[in-house]
Amino acid sequence: MFKNKNEDGSLNLCGSKIAKLRKSQNISQRELADALQLLGLDLGKNAIQQIESGKRFVTDIELKTIAQYFKIGIERLFEG
Repeated sequence: MFKNKNEDGSLNLCGSKIAKLRKSQNISQRELADALQLLGLDLGKNAIQQIESGKRFVTDIELKTIAQYFKIGIERLFEG
């Protein structure tokens, strides 16, 4: 059977890591959304909030651009 939620009910594996990275750089969700838009990814502050809280799936293109912004490999978004 296809599984589309984690045991904790979240819809993605990377939201908490994105939140940690964002907070470590002292930027708001709005500032992250604005920076991602400059890289060509049309996400708003609400989408960032939903990703970080695990209430939204994350596409591969979104993962690529988020990793690009933080200057890390995509695999690092899945580290605890």
